[in-house]
Amino acid sequence: MNYCNLIPRPLQMDMTSGNGFKGSRSITVTGSAAFSGLMPLVMQEMEQMGFTVCPSGADSTIEFTLDTSVSQSEGYTMTVTADKISIRAAEKAGAFYALQTLKQFALSTQSDIIFPACSITDYPRFPWRGLMLDCSRNFFPVSFICKILDAAALHKLNIFHWHLSDDQGWRLPVDKYPLLTEIGGWRFDNRSSAYFGKIGGVYTKDDIHTVVKYAAERCITVVPEIDMPGHMSSLLAAYPGFGCTGGPYRVEDRFGIFDDVLCMGNPELFTLIEGIFDAVTSLFPARYVHIGGDECPRVRWEKCPKCRKKMEELGIDSAGKLQPWFVSKLATMLEHRGKIPIGWDEVLDDAEHLPGSLIVQSWRGIEGGQKGAASGHKVIMSPSTNGCYLDYRTYADPMEMGRQYATATVKDSYDFSVIPAGMSAEDAAFIIGGQGNLWTEEIYYGKIAEYLLFPRLSALAEALWLPQDKKDFASFAARLPEHKQRLRKMGLLFYDGALE
Repeated sequence: MNYCNLIPRPLQMDMTSGNGFKGSRSITVTGSAAFSGLMPLVMQEMEQMGFTVCPSGADSTIEFTLDTSVSQSEGYTMTVTADKISIRAAEKAGAFYALQTLKQFALSTQSDIIFPACSITDYPRFPWRGLMLDCSRNFFPVSFICKILDAAALHKLNIFHWHLSDDQGWRLPVDKYPLLTEIGGWRFDNRSSAYFGKIGGVYTKDDIHTVVKYAAERCITVVPEIDMPGHMSSLLAAYPGFGCTGGPYRVEDRFGIFDDVLCMGNPELFTLIEGIFDAVTSLFPARYVHIGGDECPRVRWEKCPKCRKKMEELGIDSAGKLQPWFVSKLATMLEHRGKIPIGWDEVLDDAEHLPGSLIVQSWRGIEGGQKGAASGHKVIMSPSTNGCYLDYRTYADPMEMGRQYATATVKDSYDFSVIPAGMSAEDAAFIIGGQGNLWTEEIYYGKIAEYLLFPRLSALAEALWLPQDKKDFASFAARLPEHKQRLRKMGLLFYDGALE
């Protein structure tokens, strides 16, 4: 069955007898009061599909009904006949995903039948289905982010992980520390042998409000990341006193891992972080804040008198143990603000006890996720080794865009198994989902980002939506050509080569 070439494919879809729902006609859209916030977007998308939306009196109806018997919060049922489309969902998200199914039908139709006669029962396997976009290494405007959010919504993804700080740029406005953006938001352009100027950018509060609102309308949660205590060159360039040596520092125009990190012995360190977290929590309503924690060298801490003094105060015998102490402090600060902290899997290194609320994001393979789950932490799986790193080349050809040292094919992304083979049911219960990550060291333009994202993100979306035993790569590959037509109609560039 081709499932009308939908991606991710519905959990269950049955074609029914009778005519489908024709386009280019007047329709009336009705919805339960619980879905009132969704109705403006429904009207907008129906008009984009070519329908004339009338308040009443139209011959055909699209009906969104609140139905608490739909067991999954993001699930929906849909019935399509010649004159009526009936959608039932327990929550707004399910109704929205039904709308995205209708949108996929409309984007690929080649006849006057916009929606085929059918019945669908659909819901996702995992509650966390994410995409990370690195806007620190290279800056992307709000217009592009909203375009990517539309594409993520079409694929029924529900998390936008927004990487906002790193060595190459600080993008978050912080009232108490204005130099973070004034200095930290800009770097030299290293593509030229001579420095002709600086590149970068910052997001204003209005920009962030726009992205958060746009995402929320599409049932996407925006999770900000401020990466600490490593990857801090942009912060140290603005406020050098927070480094172990005092500088001088610069916003890096190189890419990699740098020895200069936050000084653990600085008495003003947590005052700085309080100011940053105050900004984060005022701008982002989501329950989650990502604190990074990856790739933090210890060499400065080992030599720094202030850090060594802090180690003596804490009674710890190695510089490596400063990081779990620091991560625990950050987690507690976020808990007091009603937030749930997330950290890359390095937060587990040298750690004996971490706050139970801390979510571990496994990227160096699956081992971090296995360790986190075994320790009782919720886990997000996005291993760089399993098709989740979308900055890698899609095909092993030196002329392909993407990181030259690694390849992740479309099939690799589709075959990604969120629950590692052999994991016990007890540990598997801690895995809340997975994510595709797009790091942008070598991505200067939106079209390059699109090309690297698609169709691997389409493959990941299905891997995160369907139960493992329902996945079928041959079926996905057969549905993909028509799905690419949808991507093309949305103005998205995509890789169009071999899938494996």
